[in-house]
Formats: sequence, structure tokens, C-alpha cells
Amino acid sequence: MQHQFSITGERLSGHSGIVELMDDLGAALAGTGKTHMRMLGGGNPAHVPPVQKVWRERLQAIVDDTEHCDRMLANYDGPGGNPRFRESFAGALRDIYGWDVGPENIAVTNGGQTAFFFLFTLLAGEMADGRFRKVVLPLVPEYIGYSDQGVAEGIFQSFRPRIEQLDGHSFKYRIDFDALKVDENSAAICVSRPTNPTGNVLTDDEVSRLADLASEANIPLIIDNAYGEPFPGAVFEPIAPMWNRSMVMTFSLSKLGLPGTRTGIVLADEEIASRIRTMTGIVGLANNNIGQAIVEPMLRSGELLQLSREVIRPFYQKKAEAAHAMVAKHFADDFPYSVHRSEGAFFLWLWFPELPIATRELYTRLKNRGVLVVPGEYFFYGLEDADNDWPHRRQCIRVTFSQGEEVVEDGIRILADELRQLHA
Repeated sequence: MQHQFSITGERLSGHSGIVELMDDLGAALAGTGKTHMRMLGGGNPAHVPPVQKVWRERLQAIVDDTEHCDRMLANYDGPGGNPRFRESFAGALRDIYGWDVGPENIAVTNGGQTAFFFLFTLLAGEMADGRFRKVVLPLVPEYIGYSDQGVAEGIFQSFRPRIEQLDGHSFKYRIDFDALKVDENSAAICVSRPTNPTGNVLTDDEVSRLADLASEANIPLIIDNAYGEPFPGAVFEPIAPMWNRSMVMTFSLSKLGLPGTRTGIVLADEEIASRIRTMTGIVGLANNNIGQAIVEPMLRSGELLQLSREVIRPFYQKKAEAAHAMVAKHFADDFPYSVHRSEGAFFLWLWFPELPIATRELYTRLKNRGVLVVPGEYFFYGLEDADNDWPHRRQCIRVTFSQGEEVVEDGIRILADELRQLHA
């Protein structure tokens, strides 16, 4: 049978970088396929032993409480999330930062990916007055998972960064505020902090300037906090997070080590939070209860903040330092390369300025050798046509260091060998 699909159906079910990434991630972690895969792609958090122990203990406590366990498994919560969880999450933000937030500012979603689908669909695309409004990404590369989001096509307007060379093998992206344009056709400004894929952490000054631009244009500034403060707190630079009612922040339990619970949290003004709750009810009735049940008492007690700051952040910072040392060891000066400064999250962003092939081809070569990385081309989207020939787009890859040290080093060793052959 030859099926016919709608334009929206074709777009949301066709080829997608994030789907290819997740397919490879699932196959590698499930151990399927003929080749043993070293999983240096994907954003799966590490299995941090003391953190995993906490989750097992919390699950056991829930199972031992018959009434609580039955309620968690057998009852729907409202589409906005469990009321107690929403109050506890808002309370934690009040306690940590002094923000004026309550449960009315919180909407729970089935993961952060769903949160952004709702936000982009709500804010961008064709408007009632006939305008087509776009989400402004002030700096790309930006998170691969945004690129196919929203019902409308072409909802992003992206801008090239300034590249600041820090030393011979280190660089940092910065927002080019001189090039950044926000106008009447802008729907929102959106950034991830720390940035996925680069590990870049926008400075407090950059965030403040973006907030001012958004406020002047009467649009939201959306900050994706999946790896950020306060939970899981995988930020290696001192920052002072800010939020006001013209901003939207998203959080996720995934990077705490609970990706299987699919729990995202949106912090916004009352209108946006209410509309996200309604969208959840229409699309999926309700959310996953399990993640909320696991962490809710830890929000109230402060244990979740302590776990983030004393266990999760040091764990990933140590792994970042080890991964940089592995790159320096195996790459040496055998070919030109530069690594984005690691300021947070779980990734290295590698730039090969004289790479003789595109990183899509490098990805295929490495996959054939049992190493999965993510080609950089996927992270540069929404740019003007004039930027399509920008060589930098085809010279970068993302590597995760969240897997075991032996796996990461073996993958980096094979990557170095492949690059030597290419440059030879």
C-alpha cells in the first residue's frame, strides 16, 4: 500500500539528525550489531555509582510504601505534573536563588525534548496576523534536538559566533552581538547553558544582554538548563543564574541520571506555563509519575542540590579534564586540531581546521571502526544561505566523555589514528 502523508507528517517522520543519533545510541547501549561500539556519541549520562545507589534507595523506599507506590503507578496526575512535585520544585528555586516562583509557574512535560516541541510550536511559525515568526539562536552550533522541532518548517534564525582562539589547541565561541538581529519577526531567543554540543557556558553578561534584547522586543528568552544549574549542576565555571517573568527556563531529570523517567520541567510566567500544561493534556493526557516521585522528597530536603554539587559536578569535571588529557596524548601535534574550552556538560567539541573530508564522512569511517561520534554538520542550522559554505560547519565533531575511561580513551585513540591517515 502506498501511503500518503501530510506535509507536517512528512517533516516529522522523515530523516532527522536527532533520530539517527538516538538510533545509534540505542543500538550501541543494547549491544546489537556486529561491531563492538565505543559510545562517544549521544548524550546519555554516565552511570555514577553513588548517584545510582541513591536512585535504587529511593525506588526501594517507594516500593516499601504500598500506598505511595500504588498511587504512583495506578493514578494519572494532572497534565501539569504532580502538585506536590511542582510546589517542591518551585520551593527549591525560591530557597536557592530567591526567585519569586510558585507551582503556577511550573509545568512538567515528558522530557525536555517535548518541552521544546511545545514551546516552539506555541511561540513560532505562522501567526494570526499573517507574520511568520522565528526562534533566534544567537550562537550556533546549538543543540541538535531543536532542529526539527515545531510544527512549522524553517522556524529558526541562527547566527555565526565569534571564534576566540585561546591557545594553540583551545578555543571558545562567543556571541557576536554586532551581527545578532532581533526584530518584529522574532518569536523568542533560545540558548542552552551549558551549550550542547560544545560545553560552552554563556557568561552572566551575555545572558543579561540577551535578556535585555528579549525584553525590548517583548519576547521570551528561553534558557535550556538540561545540564545546568542547579540540577544537575554540570557547570565548571562560577555563574549567577537569573530568571524573571519574561524568561522561560527548562530543566530535566535526565542528566541527573534518570533519562528513562522522561521528566522535563518548564519554568515560565503563568500564561506560558498554563498553555504548556494544556498542550500536555491534549497530546499525552498526563506525564510520567516515576521521576517526580523519586526526586520530590530530595527537593524538599535539599539532598538533590547536595548530590548535584558534591557528586555530579565533580564527577563530570574530572572526566572532562581526563578527556582533554587523552586528546593531548593521542593527537600530539600530528595534525591541526582545537578543542572548545570545557565549561560544563558531558562533551568535547573538536575542530579540525584542515580536515580533508566532511565530518559526516568521518562519522561513517569511525562507525565502521567501532567508534560513534556525532558529526558537527547537524548542529549548524537556521543560518542564512550565505553561510552554507562556511567551512567550519564541516570541520567539527562532538564526543561524549560520559562512558567509562577505557572506552573513551580507546575511542579517542582510534579517532586519532583515522585522522592521521586522512591528513597523511
